[in-house]
Amino acid sequence: MKKIILLGLLGVIVLIFFHFDLEQYLTLEYVKSQQQIIDQYYAENRVLTLVGFFLLYVVITGASLPGAAVLTLTGGAIFGLATGLILVSFASTIGASIAFLVSRYLFRDAVQTRFGNSLKAINDGIDKDGPFYLFALRLVPAFPFFVINLVMGLTSLRLWTFFWVSQLGMFAGTVVYVNAGTRLAQIESASGIFSVEILLSFLLLAMLPFIGKKIVALMTNRKALQGFVKPDQFDTNLVVIGGGSAGLVTAYIAAAVKARVTLIEKHKLGGDCLNYGCVPSKALIRSAKFLSHIARSPEFGIKQADAEFDFAEVMERVQRVIEKIEPHDSIERYNGLGVDVVIGEARITSPWTVEVNGETIRTRNIVVATGGQPFVPPIEGIDQVDYYTSDNLWQLRDKPSRLAVLGGGPIGSELTQAFARLGVTVTQVEMLPRILLREDPEISDLVQQKFSAEGVRVLTGHTAKRFIKREGKDYLVAENENAEVEVEFDALLVAVGRSPRSSGFGLEELGVRLNPNRTIEVNEYLQTSIPTIYACGDVAGPYQFTHVAAHQAWYTSVNSLFGMIKRFKADYSVIPWATFTEPEIARVGLNETEAREQGIEYEVTRYGIDDLDRAIADSEAHGFVKVLTIPGKDRILGVTIVGEHAGDLIAEYVLAMRHGLGLNKILGTIHIYPTLAEANKYAAGEWKRAHVPERLLEWVARFHNWRRKA
Repeated sequence: MKKIILLGLLGVIVLIFFHFDLEQYLTLEYVKSQQQIIDQYYAENRVLTLVGFFLLYVVITGASLPGAAVLTLTGGAIFGLATGLILVSFASTIGASIAFLVSRYLFRDAVQTRFGNSLKAINDGIDKDGPFYLFALRLVPAFPFFVINLVMGLTSLRLWTFFWVSQLGMFAGTVVYVNAGTRLAQIESASGIFSVEILLSFLLLAMLPFIGKKIVALMTNRKALQGFVKPDQFDTNLVVIGGGSAGLVTAYIAAAVKARVTLIEKHKLGGDCLNYGCVPSKALIRSAKFLSHIARSPEFGIKQADAEFDFAEVMERVQRVIEKIEPHDSIERYNGLGVDVVIGEARITSPWTVEVNGETIRTRNIVVATGGQPFVPPIEGIDQVDYYTSDNLWQLRDKPSRLAVLGGGPIGSELTQAFARLGVTVTQVEMLPRILLREDPEISDLVQQKFSAEGVRVLTGHTAKRFIKREGKDYLVAENENAEVEVEFDALLVAVGRSPRSSGFGLEELGVRLNPNRTIEVNEYLQTSIPTIYACGDVAGPYQFTHVAAHQAWYTSVNSLFGMIKRFKADYSVIPWATFTEPEIARVGLNETEAREQGIEYEVTRYGIDDLDRAIADSEAHGFVKVLTIPGKDRILGVTIVGEHAGDLIAEYVLAMRHGLGLNKILGTIHIYPTLAEANKYAAGEWKRAHVPERLLEWVARFHNWRRKA
């Protein structure tokens, strides 16, 4: 109601201003014709004239009405340069701040709620460089000041920052106008005050903050490199440390643009994804899923089906899958692409030198892509039991009878289900209220229900306190709000997260800054606090996905090689991921939980895959597509897909979000029948049905009635 009253009051002011043509009194011609009368009134009523002029100026600028330029000239004509400058300078800034506050109060919440996801990059830019942008805009008279006031009110810029930057930025232009006003009789039009020379001068002034910022950056870089001797020449353009996804792609791109690049890996090329993570886990999941289908044989019209399997052979198959993919990441392949691959332990000894195998490589730039490693929490007694992580799990050949899994995230949940399907009794322990906490609660519940149906014991809200041995058996003692629970196991899998590999190879000695979570601190160009060193992948964050590591690698490669000409900010606007449990979960953009936490308004469109012909034919009629859109529009804020091949189906929405395509475009795209991909089109159809133009259809119905009678 307060907003409505304020909006109404502003509307009345604007209506009165234009209805009674008050603008005629704020023209250059009128002021010049009345100058003698105004001067005489000022001589007789100095204080009243000063206060009246000041308040009038504040009202005009605060209400964003036309006439501020003429008032500025009038201030110079009546009060002279010094007094007029003081009056106009403060009145204009106060009025601008009022307009800023009105815009913020009336519109910012609605704009940020509706477009917050799109405006995130702008908000981040304003938070970081807002004063620079505002100062530059204030110095260029070509930008209407009232528009700047209103637009800045929609951002996160602080009022005090807006006030003092506006006061400073408008000062030069105010001096020009007020000084011109002291010669009001010679002025023919307000537009003629600024000559080309003055405008160019203001443009140069507007560039000063950014020039200063560049100078500060150069000085910061010089300071970071002080004390180090730069080589006279270099052996290579780029040294990449780490042969996982991030390092391989970085080296690949560098070689593709004909740079000389050296890739150093201390163990195996392919990194965690090939050797310990994505590839082996998906191979294991596939075998386990095959067994689950045999158990479901009656659903497919097969009365009985059995399978004998050797657990060791299943694990050997995992190794065979790794070996088959290894050539994609092999030394031979990358040597053939033009990359110098070195197997050894790297150590960064200066911003331009890296030691490996007793030799020193001189390089223009360095990219750190050392990845991450499983985090093992310091739980009492954990060093007294044999435990596995995603690093050494693949050495297992004897099937455990009881497996305890610490962790309810994607890795822990995927392996929990896989081992349960291989006939292992699994207990999953998660300290948080639910597993897969990054997903909406309904999705966590679906997965947990599936786990329970397959015999998995899930203990959420339980904190692992200690490990004990009793009569030759191992037990995990977990605690919830009410009591302690003992979990017997003969194998323990620790899957509570990963920590970055950011120490032990020279970063500390150089003073490269780390974040509190031990990831390497990088700027938007993935550059560290040492300007010649970049970082990407899990060691840099903020995401721990193979595909994001490869995405970041493009930026580190291009920025390190061509940054002196052009740099590119890493783009995280559309990041998809999937969890390969059953049901499979795929995400891109916002889900409902995140939208609510961020205060973003949204609509939900949901299509149940249990209605899809292909899903029914495959006996996989479960799950759904859930799309979040801007209220009343088809623009996509986020999508969650739960069901068979969700990780594949999400790709269409990733493309749509990346290129600004809405649900209408998806609905208008032909999808092959019968496929699971039709679920995406049907979800778009659900949105369309919810936004049918009812009034238009009423008129169409009347038209058809008329046609039948004709």
